[in-house]
Amino acid sequence: MSGMRTPVRGGYGGRGGGIVGYPLDRLHEEVAYIAYHFHWPLDDILKLEHRDRRRWVEEIAKINTRLSGG
Repeated sequence: MSGMRTPVRGGYGGRGGGIVGYPLDRLHEEVAYIAYHFHWPLDDILKLEHRDRRRWVEEIAKINTRLSGG
């Protein structure tokens, strides 16, 4: 299989799929938070780039704050 590129998260040789060494507990919290509020499948959430996943977490938090009157 000489010459074949190995697929990696995020594409073939493209940008990576996140930050190396990101705490696993924090990743689980983010995934659970997004899945709970948006009902997105696990695979879809895990495919998000780190900064995109963090952005969704922030946006959900803003929505929750507004809804709670804070």
